[in-house]
Amino acid sequence: MGGFFGGFLVLLGLAAAVAFFLIGIYNRLVKLRVSTEDGWSSIDVQLKRRYDLIPNLVETVKAYAKHERETLENVVKARQAGIDAKGVKEQAQAENMITGALRQLFALSEAYPDLKANQNFGQLQEELSTTENKIAFARQHYNDTVRRYNGTLQSFPTNVIGGMFGFQNRDFFEMEDEAQREAPKVSFE
Repeated sequence: MGGFFGGFLVLLGLAAAVAFFLIGIYNRLVKLRVSTEDGWSSIDVQLKRRYDLIPNLVETVKAYAKHERETLENVVKARQAGIDAKGVKEQAQAENMITGALRQLFALSEAYPDLKANQNFGQLQEELSTTENKIAFARQHYNDTVRRYNGTLQSFPTNVIGGMFGFQNRDFFEMEDEAQREAPKVSFE
């Protein structure tokens, strides 16, 4: 009877150890997933700030560059694509479009000295530049958390536990490198 009870206690202790191990893995995955969601939230806040600045910038440019309708329409369309984007990959594509459209818009200021000298335009350009830096920092933070989360999720035995509970890899928020971006094409007729 003592051998049975002792064996039972060993099995019970082993089962408890395995349960605590599994709970620890699950909790770690939850914490990492929450970190990625928090990182994405930081990006989302900055993107919304960017979207809020764009209409003011377009209106300022519109007053000086009345003949640049296509460039202004491209900026507005790119902004809307960013607002409507679903998921990390689609958002990254939309942000690349916005960046290209804004580069064309800022290139216009070279052809319109009054616009370039406009205090409101300069202030909006500075705010947008600051926001771009914040987006880059938030993107780096998010991608770091995704790297940790995905790496943990793909390692054994975490991948087994993660698969059982529906944890999935997250996408990185990747925008084009500066060297890969095409120079804006602006024509002044």
